[in-house]
Formats: sequence, C-alpha cells, structure tokens
Amino acid sequence: MPLRIAFDMDGVLADMESALVEQAEALSGGAARRPAERPNEPAADEAAPDVVEPVPARLRMTPRQERRLWERVESIENFWQTLNEIEPGTVAKLHALSVERRWEVIFLTKRPATAGATAQIQTQRWLEARGFLLPSVYVVQRSRGQIAAALALDFVVDDRPENCLDVAVDSKARPILVWRDDEARFPAAVRRHGIGVVSSVARCLDILAQVELSDASPGMMTRVLRLLGLMEQAEA
Repeated sequence: MPLRIAFDMDGVLADMESALVEQAEALSGGAARRPAERPNEPAADEAAPDVVEPVPARLRMTPRQERRLWERVESIENFWQTLNEIEPGTVAKLHALSVERRWEVIFLTKRPATAGATAQIQTQRWLEARGFLLPSVYVVQRSRGQIAAALALDFVVDDRPENCLDVAVDSKARPILVWRDDEARFPAAVRRHGIGVVSSVARCLDILAQVELSDASPGMMTRVLRLLGLMEQAEA
C-alpha cells in the first residue's frame, strides 16, 4: 500500500510568520513590539481573538492588537497566496517524490478566511504555483489526531508539538515534528510519545523516501524510526 502522508501548511511549507510580522509592522507604523504596560487581566473587549492560527511569539502582542492584526489579514484579498515558501523548492520535491513513490499526500491547515477565494482554493493555488499539481487541501478545525485516525494516515508532518501529540495519542499515524528552533526548547513529551523530530522538511522527505513501497518488512520501519531519532522505539 502507498504511504498516506499529511503535511501542515504554515510553519512547515509556507512562511506565515514573516507575513504576519510584516502586517503587524504596517499596523504599528514600525517594528511591532509589546507595549510598555500591559494589563494583568484584559477587559471584555480585550479578550483573545477567535483565530485558528497563532500569532508569532516574537510579536508580543496584546489580545486587542492580535484581533486588529487578524482583521487586517482577513481584509487582504487572497492573502494566503502571497506567502513565501520556507524552503524554496521543497514543494516541488514533495510532488516529485509523491509521483515516483506513489504517496497519497494531503495538506492540512486551520487558515481563517480572507477576502478573495476561499482558504482552501488559495492554498491549492499556492501549492500548484510551486510545483505540486492537483493538491488535496483540507481546512480543518478538529484535532489532528482524530483526522489522522479517520483518514488512516501513516505520517503527519507538523511544526507544532501539540498537534504532533494529538496525532501520537489519538491515532496510529507516526507524527514528525519540524523543529527549526533549538532542540533544548521543545517539550520533553515530544520524545516520550515517540514523535520524530527533523530540522527541515527536506530532511523529512529524505527519511520518508527510504520507505520503499515494496518493502513491508519491520526492518525498514526500524530504519525510519532510527533516522527520526527514535532509537528506543526502533529497538523495542
């Protein structure tokens, strides 16, 4: 059976963070930063905005500022098509591998709606423009683990530890965390739950490419687990 793999979009393939920082700076008229004083308890109109993607921590914004930022983003026509690729050429490489190895690939995202086309269509256009033809995109709200279980996925590639934990706990899929920050900063639960960690999507693809369609032996999966840094699981 071909591998069934899901890839998150923002933080994995698409550079949402830089785009949000740019829009925040446009709102503030300069470098976005936390105000000198911040109330201990936000007032009713300062409740955290009802958005589905986090604002980059380096912006250090109040809930009101976050809400204004997302309102600005939602007003920009086809905002999701404007993002840069984090690792140029990776989307095209993913498509080539999926064709060669007959992978079944889907893309998962929680992107909110903006002006213009739907978030799904914008994401499909973005992927096609970078070399992935006929992409299957799901704009989701549910737990990534529930989705992985329902779709019988083999691997889920994400940049958020909490999403990977959902996958590890609620499905049989193997989560892979793309962590470009210092490894010392990610939660200890990541290793305890058998979550593989890679420093880039390119490295992730190199590892997944070693899973041959015709090789169903335990030895191949052992090799993949070892390459993901999961020696304990590989040797169990």
